[in-house]
Amino acid sequence: MPGAVRPSAYAYGRRPLVAINAAVFLVFVFSFTRPGAARDRRSFGTFSAFIVALCTEMFGFPLTISLLSGWLRDRFLGRDLFAHNDGMLWWELLGRWGDPHRQPWHQRSILGIAGSPVLLAAAWPVLFRAQRDRTLATTGPYASLRHPQYAAFVPIMVGFLPMWPTLPTVVMFPALLLMYARLIRRQEREARAARSAPPGLCRHHACR
Repeated sequence: MPGAVRPSAYAYGRRPLVAINAAVFLVFVFSFTRPGAARDRRSFGTFSAFIVALCTEMFGFPLTISLLSGWLRDRFLGRDLFAHNDGMLWWELLGRWGDPHRQPWHQRSILGIAGSPVLLAAAWPVLFRAQRDRTLATTGPYASLRHPQYAAFVPIMVGFLPMWPTLPTVVMFPALLLMYARLIRRQEREARAARSAPPGLCRHHACR
């Protein structure tokens, strides 16, 4: 209830959890994306920075909460800001009490995050065959999505932001969207060039 002080449960400084969570998630995503070209490695590297920053604030050092702690303590008396549940700042800003993990919005975010690797897994065999045969990927998810990789990365980030917003990830998110938009436009140009090229001359980058 409002005004009641929650028991202290400092949930940070857990470096092994930072490393394990970031590594498991990124290795899983990497196994379905296999970035080869330099631009794909940059894309995956930037996405990795988002995930590492997120895991660091979840389990390592709560930078955002520390920077906002004075304002948060004045606004939300009785909150134990360094308990894990209170790191979910949207929950705090709405003035809600109870376990945020049990709320529908949290479950919807989890479903969105979990569904994205499924899309990656479905797209990877199609992309692998297209790269091997030096043709355009047009089946599976590529029949309706030109860029399943980016279509999967964005829901992952969108899913995490309502659950655990942090200053670094909130700043990085629009930058990642801009980068993906530029990559998509470039790949679309290359795909159009590949379609008009003679058979057998499809370049590696255009077959994506």
